[in-house]
Amino acid sequence: INYDPALHPFEVPREYTRALNATKLERVFAKPFLSSLDGHRDGVNCMAKHPKSLSTVLSGACDGEVKIWNLTKRQCVRTIQAHEGFVRGMCARFCGTSFFTVGDDKTVKQWKMESPEYGEEEEPIHTILGKTVYTGIDHHWKEAVFATCGHQVDIWDEQRTSPMCSLTWGFDSISSVKFNPIETYLLGSCASDRNIVLYDMRKSTPLKKVILNMRTNTLCWNPMEAFVFTAANEDYNLYSFDMRFLESPMMVHMDHVSAVLDVDYSPTGKEFVSASFDKSIRIFPVDKGHSREVYHTKRMQHVITVKWTSDNKYILCGSDEMNIRLWKANASEKLGVLAPREKAAMNYNQKLKEKFQYHPKIRRIAQHRHLPKSIFCQIKEQRIMREARRRKELNRRKHSKPGSMPFVSERKKHIVAVVK
Repeated sequence: INYDPALHPFEVPREYTRALNATKLERVFAKPFLSSLDGHRDGVNCMAKHPKSLSTVLSGACDGEVKIWNLTKRQCVRTIQAHEGFVRGMCARFCGTSFFTVGDDKTVKQWKMESPEYGEEEEPIHTILGKTVYTGIDHHWKEAVFATCGHQVDIWDEQRTSPMCSLTWGFDSISSVKFNPIETYLLGSCASDRNIVLYDMRKSTPLKKVILNMRTNTLCWNPMEAFVFTAANEDYNLYSFDMRFLESPMMVHMDHVSAVLDVDYSPTGKEFVSASFDKSIRIFPVDKGHSREVYHTKRMQHVITVKWTSDNKYILCGSDEMNIRLWKANASEKLGVLAPREKAAMNYNQKLKEKFQYHPKIRRIAQHRHLPKSIFCQIKEQRIMREARRRKELNRRKHSKPGSMPFVSERKKHIVAVVK
């Protein structure tokens, strides 16, 4: 008890009640889904953000179609039939004047960001015909250089039709390649033989690779910490690595109940969003092992691609059933202009929720999420399987020679090897 006469004797109980109400209201107002952008005639396979315009987003579909969307009007401004077969990857140039697409027809195409003039043909600025199918593309953050991946990682100068250099480390197919936004000459790539490989553009050889238990689908660099990246894996987890210490991940993020297909960081570098085959997207804090939020709708199928907008307010996800969905990054946030008193009340409530977040009643309400039946049942099933594995390990340890079965931490379990 605090005997300061300036304080009310029942200050804490009062604040507790207010915190409880604030937490309940947060759940009442949690309506994250804003709208869906429909227009594609096939599953949405990849998306790209415009580097300069918040309201522009690009998407590529499985029928080779690329659409450019205006998010403020929530409609499509332009459609391009870019490739035969899938659009495998796309990225915008750092200045925002053009963008690149790669497809199943073994071509890399560069397009103008502006729509063609009246009567002008819709055609690419440049087309590069490669020898093999390209599975991904990413542009350098400061120079006229881009990287593609397929059978190897190729680094291209925009002015030339053959790659400046090709980087390979004895593998077959690479699913994605990403430039580091801070140390701009660094790249990371994911190969289908369970490797994550790091390259330095200034050297003609790869730096190092880490081999995991299962395949990594894609990775994303933290935009605020140059050496941190998060990898989305087939074994339902995400792994945040520090590229200087690849022996064990900084954090294993476990919550999805199926393969994680895509991941994107928030511009603050504090959180990231992941898209999964289990028809949901989740938001994870970088330093926590479990998600703070899970979004799903009845109609949403396997989510293939996800992007966090550059103003930190919205999340876009593209899924199998041809829709792009727009979500709030903060589910219960009120959009629009806030009155000063409203803002003050919100800040006060936020501080109350933080102060009492570990009280059992408040914590239960804050953490409760309604899940689709399929996900709910799979979570239960996996909990049982984990428990069984743990029990088996305990029994083995009990009945074997002391010290012959070392304890392996959850972080080290999934790493097979690190090759320098």
